[in-house]
Amino acid sequence: MNDNIVLEFKNIIKKYPGVDALKDVSFDLRKGEVHALLGENGAGKSTLIKTCSGAVEPTSGTIVVHGEEFSKLSPILSRKKGIAVVYQELNLINELPIYENIFLGHALRKGIFMDKKAMVERSKELFEQLEIKINPYEDVKKLSIGYQQMVEIAKAISVKANILIMDEPSAALTNNEQETLFKIIKILKESGVSIIYISHRLEEVFKITDRVSVIRDGELIKTMNTADSSREELVRLMVGRDLTETFPQRKRNDMGEPVLELEQVTGNGVHNVSLTVNKGEILGLGGLIGAGRTELAHILFGIGEKKKGKIKLYGKEISPQNPTQAVAKGIALIPEDRKRQGVLLHMTIKDNITMPILKKISILSVINRSKELNIVEKYHKSLDIRTPSILQIVRNLSGGNQQKVVLAKWLAAQPEVIIFDEPTRGIDVGAKQEIYQIMNRLTEEGKTLIMISSEMEELMGVSDRIVVLSEGKVTAELQKNQFDQEVIMEYASA
Repeated sequence: MNDNIVLEFKNIIKKYPGVDALKDVSFDLRKGEVHALLGENGAGKSTLIKTCSGAVEPTSGTIVVHGEEFSKLSPILSRKKGIAVVYQELNLINELPIYENIFLGHALRKGIFMDKKAMVERSKELFEQLEIKINPYEDVKKLSIGYQQMVEIAKAISVKANILIMDEPSAALTNNEQETLFKIIKILKESGVSIIYISHRLEEVFKITDRVSVIRDGELIKTMNTADSSREELVRLMVGRDLTETFPQRKRNDMGEPVLELEQVTGNGVHNVSLTVNKGEILGLGGLIGAGRTELAHILFGIGEKKKGKIKLYGKEISPQNPTQAVAKGIALIPEDRKRQGVLLHMTIKDNITMPILKKISILSVINRSKELNIVEKYHKSLDIRTPSILQIVRNLSGGNQQKVVLAKWLAAQPEVIIFDEPTRGIDVGAKQEIYQIMNRLTEEGKTLIMISSEMEELMGVSDRIVVLSEGKVTAELQKNQFDQEVIMEYASA
């Protein structure tokens, strides 16, 4: 084995009943490199990394760690061999202070007692090493998602991990937090740590990685130097076809009548917001994280309190006090966090889709099963939710298909206005384009859409108009011919 290779997967096969999750995958990681692992949701990336973290046992093949061969690894053995994983869904205990989270499961001790002072000092050393300022005494719940991610990285380093796997680490970060993350990755790389970096954001792959490997349908398609690849090539390798347009064009007629009007709306962190959204339009809400975009969406959906101002739907004033009232009035929200707020992961596709309309399809509290089945099959087919059965548990679907279930749930309620909050966060390039095509189709059917997105290309590529917010206030309204990244950022920082 090459001394420069710290981790190697040799001919890894993983079979589940009826599914070949990994098909003879061979892959290696070199000392001090950042290696991107790309693929659509369901391609096999997570299964592969779980074989070396000890969460999944391969059906066959071997894993070589620092020259030592294993047919399988346990989580304890994986940690002993210097492997750590920072998952997209963070594994921290909110109620505990940061230093306790870092040393959870391997506390420093003085005799039989935990050595709080030593753990705090070591935590400070770790944060100094990563060049970030975090108070170890602070409770985790007080940190932003970005800084919680930094704590997870410190936790990995505290067990002397020299192989770090990062699964979608930037998905929920602000631009500033992303830059901090990239700086930390550079520091770790220079100290000899090897990193497998999983991401759907191709721009950051080109920015921070040395090599890139693409997995599709459980097979390793190609490994290459990042500098020798291109965005178009990586997309083609991931989806198995050319995606001719990042943002599909739609038949754009003149916008229809005003559907939703806000007049001086104040409350829930927004101040005197006035805007109009027209029939068949996609209005983009731009701004930095914390600018008030989601807070405004929550007012419209009856989650956040409106203290003053007017909301009008087709000229008639409405004031939803909860989501049930909002849906009854014709407003739906596809939330930012689909797993916690959009779907019930332990329930079936069928039950998720019909949840908001059970009263409509029931007589004397008895569900009309024929109606229920027709509605579910309609959206299963029209949204192309990829699963053999509508009785599939939602937890088992890819991110893109989970997002389609959220959308199906609200389309079944037949809303007039649909708010998409970060509609493509954490889903792959192929699924992103499907979501854009669905949004285009909805506008052609006369639906009115509001889209919140922190991805500038998406915001400009999908929206017909953009309203920019900063500190809860509208700072600009831009027409399509005025879209410019620097201009939007200037207004977002106003």
